[in-house]
Amino acid sequence: MRETELIRVYGIVQGVGFRPFIDRLAKRLSLAGTVANKGSYVEIHVQGTSDQCEKFRTLIEKEAPPRSAILSVDVRQTQEDEYPSFRIIESEKEDGSVFVSPDIATCSLCKEELLDPLNRRYLHPFINCTACGPRLTILDSMPYDRERTTMKEFPMCTECEMEYTHPETRRYDAQPVCCHNCGPEVYLVNRPERGREAIRIAKQSIHDGKIIAVKGIGGFHLCCNAKDPAAVQRLRNLKHRPVKPFAVMMKDLETVRKYCHLPQEMEPLMDGHQKPVILLQKKKECFLPEEIAPGNPKLGVMLPYTPLHMLLFRTEDLPGMPDVLVMTSGNVSGAPICRSDEDALKEISGFCDLILSHNRKILIRADDSVTDHFREKPYMIRRSRGYAPLPFMLSGNWKGTVLGIGGELKNTFCLAKDNLFYPSPYLGDMEDLRTVQALQESVQRMENLLEIRPELIACDLHPRYHTTEVAESFGIPVVKVQHHYAHVLSCMAENDLSEPVIGISFDGTGYGTDGTIWGGEILYSDLNGFVRAGRIEPFLQIGGDASAKEGWRIAVSMINSLYGEKAPEIIKALDLCSEKEQKILAVMAKNRINSVVSTSAGRLFDAVSAILGICRKSSFEGEAAIKLQFAAELGNKEEMIGHTLPYIGDDGVWTMKTGSVVCSVISRHLAGEPVEQTAMAFHQCLAEQIRDVCLRVREEKKCSRCVLSGGVFQNTLLLELVSDILEECGFQVYKHSLIPPNDGGIALGQAVAAMQKLKTQGE
Repeated sequence: MRETELIRVYGIVQGVGFRPFIDRLAKRLSLAGTVANKGSYVEIHVQGTSDQCEKFRTLIEKEAPPRSAILSVDVRQTQEDEYPSFRIIESEKEDGSVFVSPDIATCSLCKEELLDPLNRRYLHPFINCTACGPRLTILDSMPYDRERTTMKEFPMCTECEMEYTHPETRRYDAQPVCCHNCGPEVYLVNRPERGREAIRIAKQSIHDGKIIAVKGIGGFHLCCNAKDPAAVQRLRNLKHRPVKPFAVMMKDLETVRKYCHLPQEMEPLMDGHQKPVILLQKKKECFLPEEIAPGNPKLGVMLPYTPLHMLLFRTEDLPGMPDVLVMTSGNVSGAPICRSDEDALKEISGFCDLILSHNRKILIRADDSVTDHFREKPYMIRRSRGYAPLPFMLSGNWKGTVLGIGGELKNTFCLAKDNLFYPSPYLGDMEDLRTVQALQESVQRMENLLEIRPELIACDLHPRYHTTEVAESFGIPVVKVQHHYAHVLSCMAENDLSEPVIGISFDGTGYGTDGTIWGGEILYSDLNGFVRAGRIEPFLQIGGDASAKEGWRIAVSMINSLYGEKAPEIIKALDLCSEKEQKILAVMAKNRINSVVSTSAGRLFDAVSAILGICRKSSFEGEAAIKLQFAAELGNKEEMIGHTLPYIGDDGVWTMKTGSVVCSVISRHLAGEPVEQTAMAFHQCLAEQIRDVCLRVREEKKCSRCVLSGGVFQNTLLLELVSDILEECGFQVYKHSLIPPNDGGIALGQAVAAMQKLKTQGE
């Protein structure tokens, strides 16, 4: 007996070849019916015997396309007329949760065709199929169909249309399908060369030591020969980027293994459909120029993820092309990545000799994702291409629509509807007006795409942040969320936690509820709020914005406080500053000029880095702390070193005696102990003090769940030490993986706080 079922499949089922998969599966099982996109889900009407339908449902989840992600399947019986066959029908737009596929790296089958002289798409820079190619960055609205993407500007030729409409082909219903005859075209900006000739000239320029800009899926890169020290240094000089590492693109996995240690568990990610930049340890025999990542034992490495990238490495038309290219974001420092020819000419034309572009429009920027790895899992530093806007689904009864506007640095935002939270691609630092404008534009585009109209916006507590201005400009109620609490909530959300936690939130700076600068915080938190349970020892942060770049200022301030009359002698012995500079800082401290009380863990790391002579001034955010970590990793772990236990302050907050740790660092350094060993001891001491405060909070609050968040926990050495020492004491430790611990992750926490506020208002 034949029956009819209505099946609705929710998740990442658009832009991943899901409808063609359903069509082929149904025909394989001799089923009749239809499949259509509904914007927020795929709807299937299927007719067959009970056994056929049951097998069909089983195989949907078992054989789903590799780029899909099924979150739920609803099934119910219906009474319908007989269907003559199975077919894909016109998409219809319906309200509901929207799932948008991120951009997908070129698949292995398309790569084979790209390099096959007998294939009609041989060397086609825009080859793609149902399993790969651009998605988010070309999408104007849902459902995901060609007429709602920037590919609508390129009508299909007869051959492409045949593939698009026939189930037996790999490009059946592949929205960006195209070929040499009907697809986008590559060209050199302000030059006549197009197509293969444009690519050949661009490659010759790289080969000859020049710098080019290359338009990819989500924006432009600046590119040069990574094996040419002069070219790399010239790019550094042009970008005013003295030592911050450049990302590199390597030809293939074999090349990666040649220069770097690639952990086996990271290979599927390195060569998978996301292809982020992964931080890898250099091999001793890595003979790439030091100029790529000066003083850094790691390289940020990615593989080619577009056909155009693959063609740049091809040696058949130009022998001697390097197998490693610098491929750094095409932007002015702090500004968003360029996405159009106009952007590139205005912003980065002075950084390059040539611009290799194409005429497929980018609607939404998507910079490269960057990840480290910890305990055999990715540990995200920047979540963007390949990941955004995949949502996080939280358990519980969440209702409403909200926007977390994100942080002032490393900005991303997060839109949420009910229990689905959608973090955006990476934008940049809000100190630059161009990034502020990009934020406003991107929020509106993502709101339209995800069909979310927020009824409440969450922003940072800091009164002078540009993000606060943006949040207030929408004319929607705004709730302000303390920075470090947002970090804790982001880690709770990623781990789907709703019970109270001990939140260890360590970063650079955040505006505290008491008007001081916070940054080394232990917060007893739940979804409704937090209590400040612990902190590092407060110190005077002198010099405003300059103090965030000049760790010697923090070091001098701490030494003055810790050593009193002996301070000048200690400062001189450590060669931290001149006598004149010391006196100026003393006057500023005495009169509270450009000075604020701070518990910034980031500045503590900067100070120790300066004291040990590792990095006195930072040329980019986090440089001093990163170099301190690298030094510590060369030292040996010690037995528990012993230190003064934390004390309870007048405000009832447990305070770590980090001042005594600084004194210990100074004593060991002046006694001639190797810098690497002292750096390791500092990390261990800090981990011990965190543990001791957590033990006291557990005793008071009867809570054994700890979450670790904040930019300081990008330091995987500290992450490991704190995780180990807490787990040894019986704590359950939760960490980030696919949401950055830095400010790029706080939008998720802000959105959770806003959603919880809606929930409590409705109760």
